[in-house]
Amino acid sequence: MIEVSAGSYVWIKVIHIVSVMSWMAGLLYLPRLFVYHCSAQPGTDKSETFKVMERRLFRAIMGPAMIASWVSGCLLLPAAVTDLEDLTWLQLKLGCVLAMTVAHMFMGSWRRAFAEDRNQHGDRYFRFANEVPTVLMIFIVIFVIVKPF
Repeated sequence: MIEVSAGSYVWIKVIHIVSVMSWMAGLLYLPRLFVYHCSAQPGTDKSETFKVMERRLFRAIMGPAMIASWVSGCLLLPAAVTDLEDLTWLQLKLGCVLAMTVAHMFMGSWRRAFAEDRNQHGDRYFRFANEVPTVLMIFIVIFVIVKPF
């Protein structure tokens, strides 16, 4: 494992918090763009504008933010593992982060489908999908702050 000094730890934590906030912003906004994109006819200016917005959000913000979240989180992991007998909260948190990553990948697939004018889902589907990151985020915050297990 990489050993992190106390001074570095604080800056890595800052990077982690900022990158998670950026990633979450994208995870919460992209499905909302999909909801609106569903109302646009393929090939129209409106549809093409949504494609550009979705691509830029996914590639320029969400992707780098997800990678920075994972890297900084892994660097912080040794400091979180102080009591090897009481790691249930951490295991549950990591499970939720993995689920968040899977949601990210699904959103990438949906974005690609919209980009190729082959979306098969309606706006209600994306309204529901929009709630998944929110629920996962709530559980992650509870596991990290409250450590109920």
